[in-house]
Amino acid sequence: MKIKRYCKAQLSKVKFELGMSPIIKGKAEKSGTYIPTPFKSVCLISADFELAWASRYSKGALDPLTKAINDGHKTRENIPPILDLCDKYEIPITWATVGHLFLEKCSPVNGAKHPEIPRLPYFENRYWEYAQGDWFDHDPCSDYSTDPAWFAPDLIKEILSREAKHEIGCHTFSHIDCSDNINNGAAFAAEINKCIELAGEWGLQLRSFVHPGHTIGNLEKLHELGFTSFRTDYGDTLGYPVRHFENLWELRNTAGLDWREGWCVAYHVYRYKTIIERAIKYNRLCVLWFHPSLPTRFVEQVLPEIFAHLAQRAPEIKCLTHGSYTNWLNGGSL
Repeated sequence: MKIKRYCKAQLSKVKFELGMSPIIKGKAEKSGTYIPTPFKSVCLISADFELAWASRYSKGALDPLTKAINDGHKTRENIPPILDLCDKYEIPITWATVGHLFLEKCSPVNGAKHPEIPRLPYFENRYWEYAQGDWFDHDPCSDYSTDPAWFAPDLIKEILSREAKHEIGCHTFSHIDCSDNINNGAAFAAEINKCIELAGEWGLQLRSFVHPGHTIGNLEKLHELGFTSFRTDYGDTLGYPVRHFENLWELRNTAGLDWREGWCVAYHVYRYKTIIERAIKYNRLCVLWFHPSLPTRFVEQVLPEIFAHLAQRAPEIKCLTHGSYTNWLNGGSL
């Protein structure tokens, strides 16, 4: 597996140097429609804020539950220094948040965990296999002090208290598959309405959505529920947003921020800085995303260089949240 990842990383280097990744899409004359004056580019950064909820049915781990809990603890370790960097360099992030993280505690109702949420049928997709038991079996139904990998009201409060104007987005209530062929919409609507309810208790209005595992679907329902954006990952792209329905925008991923085996620190930094420079050169939208369970070396050695470069190029590339950008696209102010 390590050899395969190494070879993939080396091939990616070749494609990058040849200008084949990220792909430059869209007509340059449209840049004025999608890039606010006087900037040459816009950079959006989002984080899939999941703690343990993402990996508990992972096909890529021998012990998915252990991996999930470890990811949760690593996320907790990383978020404070990431927020420090955001404040230092004035970089806002859209935190696509699993709704269960809003809860301080939860408990079964008549023996059932979250009975208000309809269950999906058993399914298998590219990343997960849910083949037995109940979807919420791993939910400890305790509180954030006892099981901090499953609840995060303290982290949400920390994010909202910082100087950088972060956005809390939506990543479903329990990290479900949202694709139309698996999710008929009932579970999707219940999960999103639960997120809207919990966010409302914090005085927050959810407008930006990220489908867990890139399982794109239920877009009409997303629009009906008042969301203005969703992020896709059909291949790394420097391009422009795509409108769906009246005010719902697709934001196409440019690059994932992560540590790749076979790349040294210097190459990671070079690669991401070059992507930013290409976005400026070609007047395109740059959409970056990451999991906060990043390796420590990425948080300490790579991310500061990326943020510092964005700050240095601030006169030409504007860093926005998904919500502030789509608000501008829909006729609002920045």
